[in-house]
Amino acid sequence: MTLKETQDEIIEEFRIFDQWMDKYQYLIDISKDLPPLDPKYKTNEYVIEGCQSKVWLYAEMDNDVIRYVADSDAIITKGIIALLVRVLSGRKPDEVKDADLYFIEQIGLRENLSPARANGLLAMIKQMKLYALAFFAKSQ
Repeated sequence: MTLKETQDEIIEEFRIFDQWMDKYQYLIDISKDLPPLDPKYKTNEYVIEGCQSKVWLYAEMDNDVIRYVADSDAIITKGIIALLVRVLSGRKPDEVKDADLYFIEQIGLRENLSPARANGLLAMIKQMKLYALAFFAKSQ
């Protein structure tokens, strides 16, 4: 599935909800699908700076694509990082670093987050793109 197709699929999933409380509940449900993070990655080395809650993110190259694994100690934040992992994991570094994550606006996520969570969302995206940039640079 392409980056665009994955984002469009998420937009469709969120479209069925009229109220933001229902969307928050869906984020909670999504968080439960995130595979457990190996405890060796739950260290300060992998914490994303700028998030109000703890978010751990690890990335590695698997053949020519990036595999992200993540976790959070806050359930809504865990749902958000699960969405980002779903969209960006399994992509080539150049695709991730240049990704236009339009689904965030389309589902109304940014406008319905507290300022602290919105800053955390930006920090998560930034860190994922920094990993991609590093992997891209290494491959050149």
